[in-house]
Amino acid sequence: MIQTVYHFGGDAPHDDERQKDKTVTGGKGANLAVMAGIGLPVPPGFTITTEESVRYLNEGEDFSDKLRADVAEAVAHIERSVGKKLGDPADPLLVSVRSGAQVSMPGMMDTVLNLGLNDETVEGLATSSGDARFAWDSYRRFIQMYSDVVLGLDHGAFEQAVEIAKEDKGYFSDTEMEADDWRAIVDEFKQIVRRERGEPFPQDVEAQLWGAIAAVFESWDSERAKIYRRLNAIPAEWGTAVNVQAMVFGNMGDTSATGVAFTRDPSTGERAYYGEWLVNAQGEDVVAGIRTPQYLTRARREAAGAKLPSMEEAMPEAYAELERVFDLLERHYRDMQDIEFTVQEGKLWMLQTRTGKRTARAALKMAVDMVEEGLIDEKAAVLRIDPMALDQLLHPALDPDAPRDVVAKGLPASPGAASGAIVLDADTAEQRANRGDAVILVRVETSPEDIHGMHAARGILTARGGMTSHAAVVARGMGRPCVSGASSVSINLADRKLRIGSRELKEGDVITLDGATGEVMAGEVPTIEPELAGDFGTLMDWADRYRRMAVRTNAETPEDCRTARGFGAQGIGLCRTEHMFFDTGRISAMRAMILADDERGRRAALERLLPEQRSDFAEIFRTMAGLPCTIRLLDPPLHEFLPSRDEEFQELASDLSVGVEHLKRRAGELHEFNPMLGHRGCRLGITFPEIYEMQARAIFEAACEVTGEGGDPVVPEIMIPLVATRRELDILRKLVERVAADVFEERGASVDYLVGTMIELPRAALMAGKIAKEAMFFSFGTNDLTQTALGVSRDDASRFLGPYVEKGIYQRDPFVSLDIEGVGELVRLAAERGRATRADIKLGICGEHGGDPASIDFCETTGLDYVSASPYRVPIARLAAAQAALRAS
Repeated sequence: MIQTVYHFGGDAPHDDERQKDKTVTGGKGANLAVMAGIGLPVPPGFTITTEESVRYLNEGEDFSDKLRADVAEAVAHIERSVGKKLGDPADPLLVSVRSGAQVSMPGMMDTVLNLGLNDETVEGLATSSGDARFAWDSYRRFIQMYSDVVLGLDHGAFEQAVEIAKEDKGYFSDTEMEADDWRAIVDEFKQIVRRERGEPFPQDVEAQLWGAIAAVFESWDSERAKIYRRLNAIPAEWGTAVNVQAMVFGNMGDTSATGVAFTRDPSTGERAYYGEWLVNAQGEDVVAGIRTPQYLTRARREAAGAKLPSMEEAMPEAYAELERVFDLLERHYRDMQDIEFTVQEGKLWMLQTRTGKRTARAALKMAVDMVEEGLIDEKAAVLRIDPMALDQLLHPALDPDAPRDVVAKGLPASPGAASGAIVLDADTAEQRANRGDAVILVRVETSPEDIHGMHAARGILTARGGMTSHAAVVARGMGRPCVSGASSVSINLADRKLRIGSRELKEGDVITLDGATGEVMAGEVPTIEPELAGDFGTLMDWADRYRRMAVRTNAETPEDCRTARGFGAQGIGLCRTEHMFFDTGRISAMRAMILADDERGRRAALERLLPEQRSDFAEIFRTMAGLPCTIRLLDPPLHEFLPSRDEEFQELASDLSVGVEHLKRRAGELHEFNPMLGHRGCRLGITFPEIYEMQARAIFEAACEVTGEGGDPVVPEIMIPLVATRRELDILRKLVERVAADVFEERGASVDYLVGTMIELPRAALMAGKIAKEAMFFSFGTNDLTQTALGVSRDDASRFLGPYVEKGIYQRDPFVSLDIEGVGELVRLAAERGRATRADIKLGICGEHGGDPASIDFCETTGLDYVSASPYRVPIARLAAAQAALRAS
């Protein structure tokens, strides 16, 4: 039978490869087994597999008899290893119950600590430890956490009770609370449970254990976990492992502590230990931001000007052991590690290690440094960087010379800069962001329930918490600037206002965050373009060395072309000519052409547009000289260019010297019930060939002009959109060739060019073998191919695609990441049939999917020649294409 539980620590063997498989025991369980196997001090425990989680959630939320028996045996393993028994009233074993998915999901699922305490065992713990304060502190922690995670009670009521008790006693911090104080708090907590649930807090330790296991399983389907999975493309069917482990205690006095550490700086990538710790505390105190932690190293403390001692200074022996562990783990995993540890009465215990989340800049520096250190090779470095993380580096930063009205300073938790309107809760942040507003989420401290608002916000500001708080870790993973622990910020949720010193700001006021310095500024601060050199340039050079596919850009303005070329674009994969007609000086001529009563009127208007189009193409060709430029002839339905307001019709009627009612009647004649499937694309060229004639002439005249200026030759690739039949392309290819011959004769010069088509209809994909007889290239327009294949309008899909993704109908939004099973099959089929007809046909993709790493991976396996992405996604596509090639090799 398949094993449901694996033991680690103590005398357990650690040579089972399945136990080290993260798909089976999750990241945390696999790494605990590895750490125990290489001799690190790991408290003994056991892992329930992800398979059991999936079975539990899919089969009615019940535990099998086998799992119950295996867990009983595993609990006995812990008891033997530590010499204590769960529920023993004299000297009880306490355990933690934690989640552990395949990939790190910080704070998204549930944890229960100090399990095994009840009214009897707390007395035994007080006696056996010789520390009544510790015992009652642990019990109140357990009741509060178990009530929140397992019983579903609001943790705020418990926190309020503690705050009132401290205020009554005149205490500033939890550490001042004495044994009797915590005993009284425990009594109050139990009253809260009885009042809210109508039954007492559970005293049966076995029931406590199974309640916690069930809660961790179920937290996989919590709303915050679903949002995190959706944002990070984590499959719902993975499930989570559960890790049950003997408790070690960082809250046993001044010789005990807890902390979170990174083997390198996750913000900058510097090769320096980085982390925080707290004396006489448990791990939740650090990550939840309940207490402001101390620095791990003396260098960090001195740089920050902090007074409280670092761990290096206060616990030199435990810190020296921790340094040894850092080096051992980094050499073993060959990557920066994120570590949780506890010191119990001077002894170091390791609770977790995982590959640490980091900013994009830090990831680049670490990858390049580790190659130089001989820890990894270039290929591993290229594969290590998340392509989408590069987005953090491709946008402007604060102008260092701009004036700054600094109103507060906190910790530089996640670098980058952002300006936006203050919002004080996650729901408001999401709502305003959906309306297109730039917002900054401001909270006392963030919690996993805030995940949707954090994703929607441009930046995050918290009044409490350290560099390893929830806000800091999640913001770094998302690439959001974050300032944490800005203690001078006071939030009044009732009045929706902030007070910072003597300054008062209200919700909606604009602030700016500098995540690199920790500064908070009133108003908006100007930005400057980033410099993409150094480690970025080095890694991109390596990526280009291993990349097979070319990377082009979707661009139709000289500015976009220059940006894309600066980012390494190797040509234009899609120039949408319709965007050139919306300029104020051109739209009237375009409207005159559309509303003309006959061909003569249309040609007259097109003559006005010809020099404008020619000028546009010439500037693009100069910018992209020597590189191929795919230019799509007019695609959208004509009604999109028409006026919609009476004043616009009045102005156009005056320009054309015709009546307003005549224009409105003509506009009504052009109205379409389903314009996405209407008179557009090549259908315009078939019915109004003069439009495509003008555009082809503008292209060839511009190409001859720029080629005549010297320099690299211009290579236009003319793309006919929305073809469904070979005959459509045959007619329009001949039109383009005729115009080219005329221009070359007139100019006494010629240029090489290609004529091809955009494959964006299922019929075109099926008929690709025939269409390829007329086409020298296919460009897959996956935006419309997705619409037409799925029968879904991209403009309306947002109303229902969210639930579709949540329910697993689609793994991801098919307009963001290609539907490989369906739309991808059409692309694959068209590529095969096209090549069968024309072996040297050029194949590329120019939809938005050209900047999506998962879609790029598919393009590599399908053998496409290039992908085309928006200018700011060109580096992302370059790296993703390299990774795809390396994985395929």
